[in-house]
Parts: sequence; C-alpha cells; structure tokens
Amino acid sequence: MAKGLSEKDLGKFKLVGNIDAFRKRLVFQVTEINLQENDYFSRLYLYDGRKVRPFTGGKKDSNPRFSPDGKLIAFTSKRDKGDEAELYVIPTDGGEARLLAKFKYGIRNLRFTEDGKGIAVVTPIDVERKKDDVHVIKEIPFWFNGIGWVYGKRSVVYLVDLETGRKKRLTPKSLDVSQIHFHKGKLYFIAQEDRERKPMVSDLYVLEGRKAKCLTPGEWSVSDFIPLDDGTFILKANTRERGIPTNTHIYHYNPETAQLRKLTAKLDRSAYNSLNCDVRGSQRAELLFKDGWIYYVATDGPRANLFRVNLEGKIERVIGGDRSVESFAIGDYIAFTAQDSVTPTELYVLRDGKEKKVTDFNGWIRDYKLSKPEHFKVRASDGVEIDAWIMKPVDFEPGKKYPAVLEIHGGPKTAYGYSFMHEFHVLTAKGFVVIFSNPRGSDGYGEDFADIREHYGERDYQDLMEVVDEALKRFDFIDAERLGVTGGSYGGFMTNWIVGHTKRFKAAVTQRSISNWVSFFGTTDIGYFFAPDQIGGDPWSGEAYWEKSPLKYAPNVETPLLIIHSMEDYRCWLPEALQFYTALKYLGKTVELALFPGENHDLSRSGKPKHRVKRLELIAGWMERWLKIIM
Repeated sequence: MAKGLSEKDLGKFKLVGNIDAFRKRLVFQVTEINLQENDYFSRLYLYDGRKVRPFTGGKKDSNPRFSPDGKLIAFTSKRDKGDEAELYVIPTDGGEARLLAKFKYGIRNLRFTEDGKGIAVVTPIDVERKKDDVHVIKEIPFWFNGIGWVYGKRSVVYLVDLETGRKKRLTPKSLDVSQIHFHKGKLYFIAQEDRERKPMVSDLYVLEGRKAKCLTPGEWSVSDFIPLDDGTFILKANTRERGIPTNTHIYHYNPETAQLRKLTAKLDRSAYNSLNCDVRGSQRAELLFKDGWIYYVATDGPRANLFRVNLEGKIERVIGGDRSVESFAIGDYIAFTAQDSVTPTELYVLRDGKEKKVTDFNGWIRDYKLSKPEHFKVRASDGVEIDAWIMKPVDFEPGKKYPAVLEIHGGPKTAYGYSFMHEFHVLTAKGFVVIFSNPRGSDGYGEDFADIREHYGERDYQDLMEVVDEALKRFDFIDAERLGVTGGSYGGFMTNWIVGHTKRFKAAVTQRSISNWVSFFGTTDIGYFFAPDQIGGDPWSGEAYWEKSPLKYAPNVETPLLIIHSMEDYRCWLPEALQFYTALKYLGKTVELALFPGENHDLSRSGKPKHRVKRLELIAGWMERWLKIIM
C-alpha cells in the first residue's frame, strides 16, 4: 500500500537546475540531499538531444557555462581541501577537468569572454586588509543572511586567462558587482555603488579602460540586462515608484537619450519566479534574446511561466500550465526545468511545438500517495477574490473530522501556487488538512494587490481569517476546534500577529519571524531599508513600529506557540525569537523555543539536511501534540 511522504524522505529528492545550452547540447546541475553525510552534493549532466548522461564526477560541481564555440564548459567546484571556490574547465566531448583558479570568498557569477580566451568571474574581496579578529565596522549592512560579515567587502570582476589561469581585477573596489556581459569587446555589468544610502539601487555600468561609467540614472534596481548591437539595452529592472511592492518589468533603454520604455506594460506581473518551494534546484532564469524576442520567467497568479516579449511590447506565453518554470536555456530548442504541486523538478525540452520530459530523477515519488491541492476562490469582505487551496489527508475518509493547519508564506511579496512543498505533504501524510492561500501582499496579482505598505496586520490578516472561514464553510470535514497555524519570515510575523489577535487557533509554530520592528530595523541585514518601506518612517517617526509589532500584543496570546529560529539568521535576527519567547514565558504563556545552530534564514530550503528533517519533525510534533490527531 502506498504511503505518504515523511520528513526523512527529504533525502530522496534530486534538485535539477542551472541549465546552459549550446545548439543541441545542454549541460545542467543535479543536487542530492544526503542525509547520511548531512550535506548537499552536486554534479553536472549533459544532454545531447537524445539522451542524458553524467558528465562530471565531483561532489560539488555547479554553475556550468558553455564557451562561445561550445567546445568547453566552465564550472565551479570544491574538490581540493579548504574553503576556497575553484574554477574549472572541461572539454564538452569529455576528458579531465582542469583547475584554472581559486577564489577565497566564492564565485557568484562567471562568463566567457567573446573570444573564448578568458573567463570573467564575480567574486567578493576585502576592500581593506584586516589586521586582527576585532570587527571595526564603518558601514551598513555589516552582515548579510547566508553570507556572514559583508562590511569592508565588495564583489569585483576578475578576468582569468584560459591558458595560464592568471587573474586580473577589472572593476574598481568601490562597486559591488552582480551580473556581467561581454559585448563588442566591452565589459558591461550591474553593480551597487552605495548600499548604505541607496540599498535598493543598482545600476548598469560599462568598463572603459580602468574606469567604470554608469549608464543608468541611479534611481532603479537593475537585476539583469542584455546589450543590443545598436548601443541600447534590454533591462530587467524595478523602477521603485511604489517601493518594494513595485513589480520588476522588462524595459528597453537608450543611454544616449535616457529613454526608458516598459516592454511588459500589458502584463502587471513580476518578471521572476516568486513561488514558494522547499525542494528547489539552483535556478538560472537569465534574460535571453533570440530572433527579436526577450525570454523571461514571470509569476502570474499561482503560476510561474516562461514568457517572451518583443521590442514593440507584444507578449506571448511560451511555457504555460499550472506549474513553476524554474530555469531555462535556449540553443536549437528551448530547455527548461519545471515542477508542480505533486511533481518535483525535472528537465523538459520544447522542440517544434512539442514538449518532452527528458529526466526522471524524482520518479521514486510515484510510489507515494500524495494529496493534490484543491483550488477554491474566496471573495473577501471588500469584494476582491483570493486564491486558496486545501489539501486533504492522504488517507482521507468521508464523514470523518480532521484537524487543519493554515500555512502562511513569506515575503510578503512571494506566493503559493503550483510548486512542490514537501512540508505540506508531510502534514497531509500525518492526517492534517493543509490550507494555504495568497492574501493581500502576495506577488502575482498586480501591484495594487501586493501593496500593503504601512498596513501590515490589517487587510492581509482579514484575508487569511476569511480564507479559514470559507474553508470551514465549504469543507465540513475540517474540525473548527482543531486549527493550527504556521509560517516563516513574513509568515512568521503574521503567525505572531494572529496569536496576539485571535484565540481561534489551538496550536501555532512561528518560524524565522519578526516580533519587534524596532529591533528588526537596527539589527538585520535589510532592516534599515525594508522596515521604512513596509512599515513607514523609522522608529523615531511615531508609534507605527510598536503598534505593528507582535511583541506589543504578547499579553493577549493564549495559543500554545513553538518558536523556531536559526542562530545565524541575519534577515530576521535571533533577538526576534528571544524577546518574544522571553515575553511569553514571563507572562506565563505556553511557549517553547527551538534554536538551530549554524543555520540562517533559509533553513527550510537549504539548511543542513538533518536540521531540515528536525525542523519538520518539530512542526508536525507540535501540531500533533496540541491538535490531538484522532485515529
């Protein structure tokens, strides 16, 4: 008899992503979650248009790129002892990988030069040499989630000679570089100049000799680009009119006239994948320009699909369906990785209008019994429709009452939809109903829908409660007396908010949460700009920071609460958990605290495998304890 997924089945998932294409060939990355060794291992695979075969044998091979002539593949790895990231090249037809260079702080991006004689690498460096282990800090942000200390560091571009491995720094230490392109013998790149005073601004630059010339006005957040032959550019950018809720669009930009034209004006959607997933492969969804069309991924409601737009602003959906397109590449045909609610990520190709599934790394899942999400619409009290889903227990029996768990996504400008959530399947396997939705603040429904600035805990909270009301009305198998709630990041904030504003939930688990906007502002990697954008003003502007802090409402909490937090979470730093736990303990509430050493904000997505299993066990165990599963 087929069984549901357990916490430890996490170790069976293969994470497919990071595709690159050259004509009929594809190279891509497959990552294994190894519970026994408590680590992630990745290797490269090659597809020649007919079959897939393993290509490299290292345990940490990733980020493949074809050379301009397709004869070589560059990739990063960690094969030698030590923590340095290594740059390798290997012949596409097979052979030994050759180590070119090592970089102390990792490799964030790489790209061949146009002539194929060198590889440009984006890597962090120390701007000033550190004399000892004392942290003398002169700037913000001083740390960043998943990276650690970032003060005094900038990412620069090094050119690595393909023959000798010699490294030459190209860009100045004053700029923090991300994306790079070579075009007509010039290096173009995206960089931040002032991440302290302009943390949401990144500009397009060109390297002229040893100097970097800025081509954009210092007002936008440019995240990707394509140089065109006429000296103009395709930009993926956020022009920030509405702060963080502003959608990222595709633009045509002429630096000579400073004219910026929005190509995707007819589709009020973010030009990236916002869908939540806890078993996601490495994503590569860079802009691609082919035959007059710009290809990009956009989140459209609960779907992430591949679109294309031309220079006249005509938009077409290329890869549609109730699914999440993760990575894509284009050679002689379109290759992409995709997943849905019951199918983990695999590699697909679209050739001559026909789609073909190429890999089956996660075929093992067909031996399991999965609950497929059932979609329903909720008309909120102000008339706006909200997308919601319910997942029944895998061994559902009509006429029986079941406890339910409301799941709340982070962001808030992300979304739930047709992507795979291992956590949800673990809960349904244990006899829970799972309810999830996209309340106000979510991405995928336009800027008006996403914009809850200065109104946290208001319309978003109402939407969530109305989703629960509608679920109880529609599905009589849900036991209204056995409701739980959980969420992470913004979802953790909202879980904290909920238990301080209603007693209808009998169990709650808050994860990587915010409890106090004042401390969040001053201690986290994004607090100094995220909180002013989302809450309004700063801690000295008035009472909003305290009024919107769940900590203020701690005396109202009656719901048993488990607080899960990572000890190196710099996005929502540890004090967010400690002060909420201390307050609830002081007030005599039912609360427990679970701290994960060595983990950051991304525990649920990329934490140590054993810690990820433990996290799932804690969530399920808390719900079982307080919602009293009745078999």
